[in-house]
Amino acid sequence: MENLLVCVNALLPIFIIIGAGFLSKTAGLIREEDVPRFNAVCYKVFMPVLCFYNLYSSDLSVAVRPGLLIFIIVGILITFALSCLYACRFVSRRDRRGVMIQGLFRSNFVIMGVPIATRLVGVEELSMIAVSTAVVVPFFNGLAVVALQLYAGKKTDFKSLVLGILKNPLILGTAAAFLAILVRLRLPEPVMSALGDMSKASSTVLLFLLGAFFRFNGFEGQGKDLTAACLGRLVIIPGVALTIAWFLGFRGMEFVTLMALFGAPAAVNSFSMTQQIGGDAALAGNIVVLTSLLTSLTLFGWSFLFKVLGAY
Repeated sequence: MENLLVCVNALLPIFIIIGAGFLSKTAGLIREEDVPRFNAVCYKVFMPVLCFYNLYSSDLSVAVRPGLLIFIIVGILITFALSCLYACRFVSRRDRRGVMIQGLFRSNFVIMGVPIATRLVGVEELSMIAVSTAVVVPFFNGLAVVALQLYAGKKTDFKSLVLGILKNPLILGTAAAFLAILVRLRLPEPVMSALGDMSKASSTVLLFLLGAFFRFNGFEGQGKDLTAACLGRLVIIPGVALTIAWFLGFRGMEFVTLMALFGAPAAVNSFSMTQQIGGDAALAGNIVVLTSLLTSLTLFGWSFLFKVLGAY
């Protein structure tokens, strides 16, 4: 019962914030067309500040865990490869193959990672999330572009792809923190206080906007693909990855980081990327909506199971 209460108290506030975003949009307090603009501000301002602050104020000997980073990289690559095999074998429509690959392997780690870790473990080791984000973002973005371009994409040269990854706001925020640490830059207390307040606001705002992003329409003809995406993203992938991680001895913040990575729903910006590069954008959006809704059940289940097993 104690483990159950820990998981409920940790995850319920996250989904209450998401629900508040949806209700605010339903009530007309925020328009659907405003969500991408607000989301861009959070992604380009608040999230880089979060990455910078968590890493800058941390002990790198704690933040950098080679074993964890290797597991993340290998896990993403294997998940991507298996997603490609599934899409080629079982998805008949070519314009949906890249969308399904992206929906299966690419999680909403950036938005969900910090709030999940904070609620389950605490704020002491959030720098581990920041370092993991610096590894995850280039892999997710690069592989997603490759998947979409293979089947329905517009031509993008390798140079543009690499520059796009290097200019990613989260990568820039993390790089700035590493540089500041390297040159031993000491920021004034008022600046650190402001950065701390902005970093705390980022997760709340992004979860709120995730709720405002929800749309419930256009599911016709997508039943098979949506079912496969939800089962793969929320049950099969986290089930396999977290079981392996548990047997390999990952515990505490390391395990929670992996649970946030592999157990999170499909990435929100997978919808906008599909619109920009090519593919069935309606399916991409519905995968985000359904996995985000169902993760309230699946993520609670994974959290409770591994809490009982003593993983964190």
